[in-house]
Amino acid sequence: MADLSDLLARNRAWAARMVSAQPDFFAGLVAQQSPRYLWIGCSDSRVPANEIVNLAPGELFVHRNVANVVVHTDLNCLSVLQFAIDVLKVENIMVCGHYGCGGIQAAWRGQPLGLIDNWLRHVQDIASRHRASLEAMAGEAEAVDCLSELNVIEQAIHVCRTTIVQDAWQRGQPLFIHGLVYDLHDGLLRDLGMTVGGNPAVEPKYTAAIEAAVRRHMPT
Repeated sequence: MADLSDLLARNRAWAARMVSAQPDFFAGLVAQQSPRYLWIGCSDSRVPANEIVNLAPGELFVHRNVANVVVHTDLNCLSVLQFAIDVLKVENIMVCGHYGCGGIQAAWRGQPLGLIDNWLRHVQDIASRHRASLEAMAGEAEAVDCLSELNVIEQAIHVCRTTIVQDAWQRGQPLFIHGLVYDLHDGLLRDLGMTVGGNPAVEPKYTAAIEAAVRRHMPT
């Protein structure tokens, strides 16, 4: 459908509601942007970052892509990261995946989707490293959920290893990286135990988080 009149009408209704509830809402947005958080999440339309954490516009800086992947050659992601850390001075970076992720499922199945297969190759590499554990799980659903968690942990490590984060830690800037997963079934975020604020904690936290993720999904 080429006509966007319905969406434009929804926009006008939303703007009117915001002004009615808080007359200076838009004036405040224009004045400044000072988020304390950067969210790196999946593009999935069911995972709206601001709503999940109940933050207003201006309080959360957001970067999203399919399967919440952080690649060291992705200048889009790196530019967001650099601006968030060096300019906005965010204190927390949250890498958030979600259960029921179509990208994760496609990567696990090796399901060809076209150009995006090249992007999901990064997730397939993670699956390959942990294939023995994933195949030992009760079924595909458990394996895919576990892979969603493993992917978050791996991408959080990638954030930690960027020159941008390394430089921030080197100059003593307060900065914490977190790994989270969102459950579509109940709307809750779960901490994957991957919170680091400097290089000494990176490897121990990574190892413990990987082991915990695998253990959570193994048959009892």
